[in-house]
Amino acid sequence: MPRFENKVAVVTGATSGIGRATALALASEGAKITLASRRADALESVQQEVRAAGGDAVVVAADIKDAKAREGIVNETIAAFGAIDLLVNSAGVIESGTVETTTLPDWSAMFELNVTAVFHLMQLCTPALKERGGSIVNVSSVTGIRSFPGVLAYCSSKAALDQLTRCAALELAESGVRVNAVCPGVVVSGLHRTGGMDEDGYASFLEHSKTTHPMGRVGQPQEVADLILFLGSNQSGWITGVTLPIDGGRHLTCAR
Repeated sequence: MPRFENKVAVVTGATSGIGRATALALASEGAKITLASRRADALESVQQEVRAAGGDAVVVAADIKDAKAREGIVNETIAAFGAIDLLVNSAGVIESGTVETTTLPDWSAMFELNVTAVFHLMQLCTPALKERGGSIVNVSSVTGIRSFPGVLAYCSSKAALDQLTRCAALELAESGVRVNAVCPGVVVSGLHRTGGMDEDGYASFLEHSKTTHPMGRVGQPQEVADLILFLGSNQSGWITGVTLPIDGGRHLTCAR
């Protein structure tokens, strides 16, 4: 039996990269999904892909930096499907900056999306998740585990997200709600390009990343999606509070 048949999932950042791959993987196992993204133009296309893959979906065009938009995601999910079994916080942003060059607005914006929005969505979804013994999977990063120069606010936000995951896991364990995070290394997605890299720079970055990941390659969104589905399903029913690297061994290395 498909792991997510008759299950309801909320996926943020659903129009690209890991979020899109996760939505399609959930659809292939029969899930009903709320697809949330600020890219309204791309949501309908992903909705069609989800339905073609065997799932059902509603779309919510929302900038999750806005508290009212976050409330709307949860309210529209309950209105459409009557329940929530899984929350996947995949939306995120990266931006370059050091301790000397990162501005306070840049710092605040990074934490608003990568930490505060995740916390609020977790909080909003918790009552529904408790009713179903549901699960939360946050998309963190190897940068939350190891330190990297030049992306100060991003690294700090992902470290905060990891601690949020662990603390929430302890608080919700008694109610049967599990909270975990995946910590990818470099994955082929739109993250770095939306963070300011041009196409040539991104191609060079991917090539260089082959040398910084011990397995000699970067990751694919589907690989991370597979891990998210495992952590979100009953197959991992005795796992909570993990921040699990999926990075070709990147977290094991020293500076290179």
